[in-house]
Amino acid sequence: MNKIIIIAGPTAVGKTDLSLALAHTLQTEIISADSVQIYNGLDIGSAKPTLDEMAGIPHHLIDVVEPTEAFSVSDYVKLAKKEIRRLHEMGKIPVIVGGTGLYINGLLYEMDFGESCADAEFRAEMEALAQRCGAMAVYERLLSCDPVAAERIHPNNLKRVIRALEINHVTGKPMADFANAPTKTTDYEVILIGLTRGRDVLYERINKRVELMFSAGLLDEVKKLKNSGLDDSFQSMQGIGYKEVLSYLEGRINYEQMIDEIQQGSRHYAKRQFTWFKRYDDLKWIDLDITCTEDAVKEILSII
Repeated sequence: MNKIIIIAGPTAVGKTDLSLALAHTLQTEIISADSVQIYNGLDIGSAKPTLDEMAGIPHHLIDVVEPTEAFSVSDYVKLAKKEIRRLHEMGKIPVIVGGTGLYINGLLYEMDFGESCADAEFRAEMEALAQRCGAMAVYERLLSCDPVAAERIHPNNLKRVIRALEINHVTGKPMADFANAPTKTTDYEVILIGLTRGRDVLYERINKRVELMFSAGLLDEVKKLKNSGLDDSFQSMQGIGYKEVLSYLEGRINYEQMIDEIQQGSRHYAKRQFTWFKRYDDLKWIDLDITCTEDAVKEILSII
């Protein structure tokens, strides 16, 4: 069976460096699994690799969507599997790298949110409610019937809020039930690698990364996006680093609060990523505090 290698882990752990070294060794290509890097123009805040950092290795599913557009997990899986098939046809092992758990879940399991979970009439009813009473009225419905899904979805992301409500309405179950008993994909064999570091080391790397993002021009990047008409009602602008800078530019918080909120939000996100990836029994952890990149590549190659 054809194989794929997934390099997962929290933000700032070192996924980019390891994936580049691995892809270079395997002479293959990289597929991003990052829900912000997919957007064109969201470069610095998403830690998108530069052309120099890519070192000539082709990267896919970066800059594929305009920031005004919505993009779902099923959209990601469709595009990613197309690239996976293409690379398999070339005799290559795709390297998927990222920290977006839902994207990785979509590649690991058969997630059926299709026609079996559709009710166009209910969807139209919720859209009408949003028009009459605002998006928060719809979100409050989700809070009451599926608080776990509500915690993961921004109140302004009306499309996703309605989709979660629709699944609950049709099945009588919360969205999480689909992830609790998934069916593993048979499209390919998965080598799943999780990267970790000590908490203090990781948090220091996160704090430093945020500082470097501002040195690289994050403030100007978000100003440009805001001037193009984007605000926090767009899915693309709800990522950590973007929504906080928008709050600063709109005078809701000061500069120091902005930095603190981004660093704190990134640390909390890293904790949630660890929690997510720990549920995969077949994930092999590599501690980058004690394993250099070269040895990590050798370790991965030994289990392919």
